[in-house]
Amino acid sequence: MLHVENVTKIFGRNTAVDRVSFAVDRPAFIGIIGRSGAGKSTFLRMLNRLTDATSGEIRVEGRDVLALRGRDKRAWQSDCAMIFQQFNLVPRMDVVSNVLHGTLFHRSALRSFFNLYPGADIHRAIDILDRLGIAEQAAKRAEALSGGQQQRVAIARALMQDPRIILADEPIASLDPMNAQVVMDALRRIHDEDGRMVIANLHTLDTARRYCDRVIGMRAGRVVFDGTPAQLTTGVARDIYGAGADFSESATSTSIEALTRPTATRRREPA
Repeated sequence: MLHVENVTKIFGRNTAVDRVSFAVDRPAFIGIIGRSGAGKSTFLRMLNRLTDATSGEIRVEGRDVLALRGRDKRAWQSDCAMIFQQFNLVPRMDVVSNVLHGTLFHRSALRSFFNLYPGADIHRAIDILDRLGIAEQAAKRAEALSGGQQQRVAIARALMQDPRIILADEPIASLDPMNAQVVMDALRRIHDEDGRMVIANLHTLDTARRYCDRVIGMRAGRVVFDGTPAQLTTGVARDIYGAGADFSESATSTSIEALTRPTATRRREPA
């Protein structure tokens, strides 16, 4: 389904993503882990074509999506939905209208400008919200919802695109543990029930082990691990994150989260 070959992204003198290669032959739930600056977000943005690659190929069923332009590029972005850490909703707009924005790839500019939606799309948006347990919030402004609810609205917007692949860039990094579990449960359920591929950048080993079929570890722009959650041992974790955190079996994810959290002295990934 997905074949990534030597994908590289260079910003000035900084190589953010360095010859990343892997292949996926079925719709799997894939977690990408690594400390801040490892290149995770940049890679997802290249896959979704929000950022152009410097070199390499990303082939989906034989077609190089990095070479797509114009209408073909927009069609790919519809097939490859993106969920962001900070939700990227319109705060003053009601929830159902935010979800309906997932149809923008398929609608004319004029209809989009006047927010003209077919009744079938409105009913489908509400059905998706109901599936995610927040249909009762449909008429509220997005800014009135909790962080966990807003992220579920963002997931609903992605589902409105009816994508083949869902990309989630640190979808739970700004959420409390309870809401983080709700969001991850929703993504896993979408994968299991719909058969959609999900690729998520994650910031804790515990989350990767619990939800993913496959884990890819990145360090300094390169893939340093590619295997199952069961293979994600303490030694492998040190290879991915480096020294400085407690990776013992009794350790909580807090130590890893502290290591991967951006600080004033730690380089952030390029946007």
